[in-house]
Amino acid sequence: MDANSYNIDGHKLNLHPERVSRWLQGESIYPIYMEFSPSGTCNHRCVFCSMDFMGYKKRFLDADVVCRRLRECGELGVRSVMFAGEGEPLLHKEICRMAQAASEAGIDVAFTTNGVLLDEERAARLLPITSWIKVSCNAATEEEYARVHRTAPEDFSRAIRNIERAAAIRARNGYACTLGFQCILLPEYAANMPKLARRAREAGADYLVVKPYTHSPLSLHNPFGDLQYGDYAELEAALRAEESDDFRIIFRREAMQRWNDKKAAFDRCLALPFWAYVDSGANVWGCLRHLKEDDFLYGNLNEQSFSEIWQGEKRLSAVRRCEEGLDISECHVTCRMELVNNYLWRLRHPHPHDNFI
Repeated sequence: MDANSYNIDGHKLNLHPERVSRWLQGESIYPIYMEFSPSGTCNHRCVFCSMDFMGYKKRFLDADVVCRRLRECGELGVRSVMFAGEGEPLLHKEICRMAQAASEAGIDVAFTTNGVLLDEERAARLLPITSWIKVSCNAATEEEYARVHRTAPEDFSRAIRNIERAAAIRARNGYACTLGFQCILLPEYAANMPKLARRAREAGADYLVVKPYTHSPLSLHNPFGDLQYGDYAELEAALRAEESDDFRIIFRREAMQRWNDKKAAFDRCLALPFWAYVDSGANVWGCLRHLKEDDFLYGNLNEQSFSEIWQGEKRLSAVRRCEEGLDISECHVTCRMELVNNYLWRLRHPHPHDNFI
């Protein structure tokens, strides 16, 4: 598949015109995409972790509740779920059952994971029902990996081997699940990125994403806040030399430029109706930037159905406040919803020449 087909450095909301049209007409719509955090804790402590403020709590979603809510979400029109969040999703003992429930509800399933726990049993259960699995691997050697992920050096080789095994299972059974790696580009470790690309290709992955550092204003640390991305043309060329017919490099130049500029092309956040975040305590939030702020806490899935939460006055009033007056100057740079907001803002504020198609 061509790297552009994934559209990782862009957005895909334009492919959902019916939902967008209903939103433009003022309807209350259900989200297209949701992120679930099955585990509050993590087996790594990455130096750049933007969720450290959540405290790595040893709490886990109630699988029975989540399975019921996922069936409901499918009926309401939720189209995709990513299991990731403030912790490592594969630490949840019943993660495969929750993923199965989402799939059976007609919801596309994805994972972002460090891959260390993606053993043969989990891979065999998840690959048939999952659209993609992306492994965060932010260095190319065991020594660098241990420093960046703040874990045991052998976790690097374990993650690589797990993808090799998953790729073999996929090939043997003809599964369609895409397997990828992603890496935050930190200048200190940039020289070895082509080596990481080679390891990912040889492991059977479909792509390697190289992306900029991002920082939550809530994070307890900001070790790379002054980072500026310069000319990485030579690095990109070296990375692309590792491409093949079955392996692509997704070098997120535009996102790096947005990190450098730290400017938004919109004045208000309009994206909240299209997605939601569920933390490891089953709280439903409107925005990662405003976790722990009561105004953005819509409800709890242990106590209410998703429909009750989504159609509740608390969420509806929060969306109105955001559209009318939320200060976005301290939002995440390279927020996942940034390009979605650009698109929605332009629809709400059309250019006088837009009819000349």
